[in-house]
Amino acid sequence: MARGRKGIPHTDVLVTLMGSPHGSDMVTSVLRLVEEMLRQDAAVQVWACGYATMLTQEGLGESKPRNLANWSGDYPSTLTVIRGMLAAHPGRLHWYGCRFCSDERGAVAHIPEVRLRAPSAFAENVAAADKTLFVGVL
Repeated sequence: MARGRKGIPHTDVLVTLMGSPHGSDMVTSVLRLVEEMLRQDAAVQVWACGYATMLTQEGLGESKPRNLANWSGDYPSTLTVIRGMLAAHPGRLHWYGCRFCSDERGAVAHIPEVRLRAPSAFAENVAAADKTLFVGVL
């Protein structure tokens, strides 16, 4: 896979995820979309911006808090889902976080697989992708 300026790999799609991760089904929909694109052999990069930068925080742990409707159930956190997707698709899935949005929200303990970039570098990610999809609040 060819790398552009600043080491951004060329991808088929850049998904820009903005806004609150738990205000709607947006995150679940994006993760399913990314998973399906990867299943179809696409190369994908995700740029998390705004509160979506919270999705890859080490503090989330491996599981979500217990569900009162299913106390014995164990549900993976977004951290676990994203980490698993990155591990299953090395070189085809790249996860970026907006450094400004992360710092602004105190989201400074990302998993090592996440690359933080300045918002001014976003155009380089767009240029490295054939298509860009914005999901969330603009």
